[in-house]
Amino acid sequence: MSASRARAREAGYSPERLRAALAPLLPDGSSARLCVAFSGGVDSTALLAGLARLRAPPVALLRAVHVDHGLHPQSRRWSGECRALARRLGVPLTVVRVRVENPPGGSLEEAARTARYGALAAGLKRNEVLLTAHHQDDQLETVLLQLFRGCGLAGLAAMAPSAPFGTSVLLRPLLGFSRAELAAWVGAEGLAVSEDVSNLDERFDRNYLRHQVLPAVRARWRGAAGAVARTARLAAEGQHLLEALARSDLEPASDGAALSVKALRRLSPARRRNALRLWIGTRGAPLPDARRLEQIAGPVLAARPDAHPQVRWGGTRLLRHADLLWLEPLAAVSGPVHPGAEVPWDVRASARCTLPADCGVLELIADAHGPLDLDALGPVLTVRWRSGGERLRLRPGGARRALKSLLQEARVPPAQRARLPLVYQGERLLAAADLWLDESVRARRDTRRRARLRWKKAPHAGR
Repeated sequence: MSASRARAREAGYSPERLRAALAPLLPDGSSARLCVAFSGGVDSTALLAGLARLRAPPVALLRAVHVDHGLHPQSRRWSGECRALARRLGVPLTVVRVRVENPPGGSLEEAARTARYGALAAGLKRNEVLLTAHHQDDQLETVLLQLFRGCGLAGLAAMAPSAPFGTSVLLRPLLGFSRAELAAWVGAEGLAVSEDVSNLDERFDRNYLRHQVLPAVRARWRGAAGAVARTARLAAEGQHLLEALARSDLEPASDGAALSVKALRRLSPARRRNALRLWIGTRGAPLPDARRLEQIAGPVLAARPDAHPQVRWGGTRLLRHADLLWLEPLAAVSGPVHPGAEVPWDVRASARCTLPADCGVLELIADAHGPLDLDALGPVLTVRWRSGGERLRLRPGGARRALKSLLQEARVPPAQRARLPLVYQGERLLAAADLWLDESVRARRDTRRRARLRWKKAPHAGR
């Protein structure tokens, strides 16, 4: 064995160990079509080169995507270097250029991340999973940053090895390896890397932590990264239990798209907050800060039924109407607007359907606990709007309910009723936005692929 190969083995990272880390994360442990988010740095180079060496189960097809944020004069050169390395590895590479919109007072770091993941999600192919090169040191940085921001268990859980991503999944098979192990292997293999110089800019919190804080931490506590990674795993277990409890508490409290105030009042304050976090998150809204969450769980629920209190944050408003809590965008249309013609939706081509007349977007989101059976959907659906007489069967053996009655019982505002997208397969109504599903497409115990349907409304659309 050559000296360089010996050093690579001592480094702790190898394609064989990557295979062992990846195989349990793949659906059913089978081969998969893999797409690697490739920056050209040490970490993603170790991941892409390691996978290229496998080219056998669990890797069926492999490609890479490089996102050029256009934030540095050298970004085009880095893209070219990524192309050259991908050619050397024999891996197809796509370069995607994005425009990073950073609002005043916002974080450029976060804006770039949002643009990057948006581009990766849009470019993911059917039955393809996304892999990122996050490793043990990234996990350490993420946990500390979340801790400094006053996060809860969900923040301490940091990055999971596998997470839903659009209609697919995002895998992080390198979380068990350190940055030093990856760098040692890449160096031993003689692989060229392209480092983004913005990673040296200590104006960004993560870079400051990485270059100024963590060297001192590691000098004192050499096993810090491994210990914090164990903490993150334990926090993730605790978070899963909290989510299971929240789903159990939300089931009797759910009233269509709203929540029953009386049902929430019966919970302890901690369980109220836990249930509200999950409900707000699954409705596609950003989570409120601790002060606003306390306000919702306390004074808003305790108010008189005719008081109509509300809480606003992050472009979202929570309001109480009688015995129900509602979420809606801050801006609302003054009256109902009918969007007009129906829209075909080929779910094989895209998990998203953009609706006309500022009615927003419908999207299918992979979710292991989702209520929708993806395999029960036909390949081509149609989105229409109310014309009268629509009916849904909400549970097996139950009566077909008039959509008009369901909307009235749920107290859905008239402006939202007119814009409510209805999903059809042929002439059969399958779903009324993300409010109700027909029992024919509801997930059952033996359902293999679950998802949830989410309606992302336009910023000024009424709810």
